[in-house]
Amino acid sequence: MPTDIRKIKKLIELLEASGIAEIEIKEGEDSVRISRHPQGNPSLGLPPAWMGHGYGPLGPMPAAPPAAPAVSEAPATPTTDVDTIQGHVLLSPMVGTFYRSASPGSKPFIEIGQRVNAGDPVCIIEAMKMFNQIEADHAGVVTRILVENGQPVEYDQPLLVVE
Repeated sequence: MPTDIRKIKKLIELLEASGIAEIEIKEGEDSVRISRHPQGNPSLGLPPAWMGHGYGPLGPMPAAPPAAPAVSEAPATPTTDVDTIQGHVLLSPMVGTFYRSASPGSKPFIEIGQRVNAGDPVCIIEAMKMFNQIEADHAGVVTRILVENGQPVEYDQPLLVVE
């Protein structure tokens, strides 16, 4: 099984770029399956004998992560009208769950009014139990955070605005 995280990330990138729904790689007795199927539908990809028993296609399913604590900082400003946004919009490179900090209770990567440089970490997106650090692709000042902490995000969904 590709234990190198770079190999797994590359597989995810290939899956996203190709438009295929699922890929499974086997090396000897080990295997890894990467799928675009919604996580909320347990019937996809699981033999009937596994459903409801806490097992996924590769063995026991990990316990759900603890819920993120309520954030006491200023709330993010969600918006759906991207056309009226002034500045550079950072888009989500993947489907997953948006987190403003590296772990619950730790300091957020960015705040509104903070200056960022291209390459600075701005958030984490959890996808398939993997935490992917997202970096700014544009230098400037963060003027808006468009997603709430712990909210699901889609591919190419606006995350924040840098001016």
